[in-house]
Amino acid sequence: MCTDCGCSITRSDKHHHHHDDISSNPQLNDEKTLSVIHKILDKNDVQANHNREHFQKHNISAYNLMSSPGSGKTTLLEHLVDHCKLNYAVVEGDLETSRDADRLKAKGIEAFQIQTGSACHLDAFMVHDALHNVSLEKADICFVENVGNLVCPASYDLGAHKNIVLLSVPEGDDKVEKYPVMFRRADLVIISKCDLLPYFDFDVADAKAHIHKLNPDATVLEVSTKEPETLKAVNQWLEQNHQDIISANADTA
Repeated sequence: MCTDCGCSITRSDKHHHHHDDISSNPQLNDEKTLSVIHKILDKNDVQANHNREHFQKHNISAYNLMSSPGSGKTTLLEHLVDHCKLNYAVVEGDLETSRDADRLKAKGIEAFQIQTGSACHLDAFMVHDALHNVSLEKADICFVENVGNLVCPASYDLGAHKNIVLLSVPEGDDKVEKYPVMFRRADLVIISKCDLLPYFDFDVADAKAHIHKLNPDATVLEVSTKEPETLKAVNQWLEQNHQDIISANADTA
């Protein structure tokens, strides 16, 4: 986990609701280190609020899509477009290549690739720059597909309204307890690649129990892109949350 970019630190504010024990890391108990990290996060939060205002101006609901590498984030977006009634654009994050954005563009999805180099997560400034290269006029939703990583992306507010986390069957149901921070902050957890359940020792009931122990309010859906009917529930969740977010924006305008 990073010690120089702030993603080892979690804070209790309107986006981060849990204090994590960092006492085992001496560097993160140093006052100067903590001061620098909090300054980084504070600047990021200011930019994140600006990003949210940008989405609200365009009547767009935004979702931070997170998971470990290979859990099926891009594949989900490729297949969801055939079932989702809402139009969406995607900001893609990877260390290198534009493969994921190219895959989405081939499906007719507006997408822009961020190559982070060595950074293990996106931050609000990267997303802001990307938004200047994405046409949002025809979009209802903007997905920010974060760098594949079950740790660092959870610590940075990008300006999204909701967090979506994928947990794939091949990863194992133990990942919820091993990497709790991301699941605590999830509004929707998608158990992906459920067509592989017969071949892996993955207990769906245990996974759901662990998720709801950490985060009682999280919605959990079982999905397989090979079984298109399972995407209907994702579509319904997106439609409802989009309506709620746009209505809330109208009330505060």
